[in-house]
Amino acid sequence: MGDVPVQPIFNSPEYGVQAFLWWKPDIAIRDLNLVKEMGFGWVKQEFPWREIEGIQKGRYDWYRPDLIVSEAEAAGIKLLVRLDRQPFWAEPADNQYKENQPPADYQDFGDFCGAVASRYRGRIAAYQVWNEPNLSREWGERPPNPVEYTALLKACYEAIKAADPEAIVISAGLAPTGTGLPVAIPDTEFLQGMYDAGAAAYFDALGVHAPGFKAPPELPPEAAVSPEYGGGRWFAFRHVEDMRAIMVANGDGHKQVVILEMGWTLDQVNPDYAWYAVDEATQAEYLVRAYQYARENWQPWIGLMTTVYIANSDWTPEDEQWWWSIVLPDGTPRKAYFALRDMEK
Repeated sequence: MGDVPVQPIFNSPEYGVQAFLWWKPDIAIRDLNLVKEMGFGWVKQEFPWREIEGIQKGRYDWYRPDLIVSEAEAAGIKLLVRLDRQPFWAEPADNQYKENQPPADYQDFGDFCGAVASRYRGRIAAYQVWNEPNLSREWGERPPNPVEYTALLKACYEAIKAADPEAIVISAGLAPTGTGLPVAIPDTEFLQGMYDAGAAAYFDALGVHAPGFKAPPELPPEAAVSPEYGGGRWFAFRHVEDMRAIMVANGDGHKQVVILEMGWTLDQVNPDYAWYAVDEATQAEYLVRAYQYARENWQPWIGLMTTVYIANSDWTPEDEQWWWSIVLPDGTPRKAYFALRDMEK
């Protein structure tokens, strides 16, 4: 199928960053101010299902979500909320106590999605439904399955739209990978599996993840097949274009793409990440150039682009996420923060 005109729901692009506002209200306010001072209009925040409806079905604790929604409003920042992380009461009886997995009854998740969207109707702008379901570690350590994820997405989408029709529903960011079953499914294959299962009816924008690995942001995906960059198209930031091509081929080109995670790591500690680490100046430069490349080459189909991270206050250098962050856990900005603050938007 050929491409069709894009029907934008975001400016092309819009600017976001992921933060961790859940546990400490004073730090949440500090970090929202950092986002505002960057000139970024969006913050991405997890709303873990087990922290809201963790005791029993229908019993909700809204204390922290209420604070976050109110503080984001006060800062004039739009919220993108990620919904996942099951309560243990909802788990399959034969696969319990997993960090992240779909519930035994997908409607339980749908009911939760609807409860959040109903409480914050008109106040939460967008929702991300799950995270990296093409990896077994985000799917209860079981083999990922695009048909199962599509069913979960449908339950959440329909509940959100019933409660807040104006809210934007974004499919889960898929992990760029070439690893196969049972550990993972490459993101391109998983996305096609979603389309084959009818997922196009259940998201307003496609979620993708776009880590830069070792490559500069302008590097074409075919060049990342070189061993220097990792040996696969998915090692390029511009692998986003591969995902876009699958949308277009499935007649879904009228929708925009949302980058739910993007960045370059400084990691010198964790061997799985250190091979593609960059220095602070390069991290800053590549992030700015990634936004510039998208603005110059991906309009109008690119929507929100979300950098990782404003760090969690509890992270240490032992945590791999610490090395991706543009702000340290104590609130000290890295070079990338200033570069993103000062870039043309």
